[in-house]
Amino acid sequence: ILLPSLITMLSTSVRVTSRVASKMAPMAIAARGMATEKQLFQQINSTKNIMKITSSMKMVSAAKLKGDENRLYAARPYNKWAETITGESTPMEDEVEFSNIPDNALIVPLTSDKGLCGGINSFISRGVRTMCAKLDADGKKSSLVVVGDKGRSQMRRMVGEKIVSAATEVQTPYSFDLAAAITAEVLAAGNDYSAIVILHNKFVNSATYIQEYKVLSPMESTGDSEALVSYEFEPDIKNEVLEDLSEYLLCSQLYHAMMEAAASEQSARMAAMENATKNAGEMVDALTLQYNRARQARITTELIEIISGASAIEG
Repeated sequence: ILLPSLITMLSTSVRVTSRVASKMAPMAIAARGMATEKQLFQQINSTKNIMKITSSMKMVSAAKLKGDENRLYAARPYNKWAETITGESTPMEDEVEFSNIPDNALIVPLTSDKGLCGGINSFISRGVRTMCAKLDADGKKSSLVVVGDKGRSQMRRMVGEKIVSAATEVQTPYSFDLAAAITAEVLAAGNDYSAIVILHNKFVNSATYIQEYKVLSPMESTGDSEALVSYEFEPDIKNEVLEDLSEYLLCSQLYHAMMEAAASEQSARMAAMENATKNAGEMVDALTLQYNRARQARITTELIEIISGASAIEG
């Protein structure tokens, strides 16, 4: 008597469980579909917000680039007089040997404090690493005074033992007073260096910039390398005049290099934000297509379930 009753109870519970499971399965599928759509929808909105930010940053960089270009074009004529003393800058090419850099040189690479500007800082850091490696291979000593937080963080990993000082949180836009303050920082690193090498990005146009360096050797008042021999000086003051002129020459060259680096930075940031905006737009299109496919699959599944249910009732 008990056995048939137990079998009847078990069969009844199995049928109830089957009915509950059959009702819950479509709800679970729908819930999973809605969660996927919700995630895609959130990703689309987040990417659109990022695209708005990068587009705004591109416009800001374009406006800043115009100001930096005007300051650069105004500074270039004042740098022409220095080229008659120091010579022209040397481009950073793959085959450059840095033979014009003497032993015990102080290298001053100019980088930025902010990122999101493409590889503009990485190029300078890579150039410093190559320069130091070739100088070490030739048995020449070198030290670094880094300008810019991004360059400091990168060069600390590459040639950290050569860094003697760093200037970060530099105020923009650059000015001659700021160049004078950085000159004082460079001179405070020591006066026993045989030359100062300024490494920076040179602005060509809004889409192109190159890396170059300039070697500034101290002006000698006597000997074979005597400077300004065509000029006459009062007795006992030539050494003092040349020392002051060397400091002013360094400040002038740093100011011009900072103007070049600032214009290059803004042009690189404008290009980077333009590429980021374009990539964000492509990502929005891809996510929208995926979202529409998931939504269509969910609607199709629900229609199939409704039709199947109606057919079962009619049957």
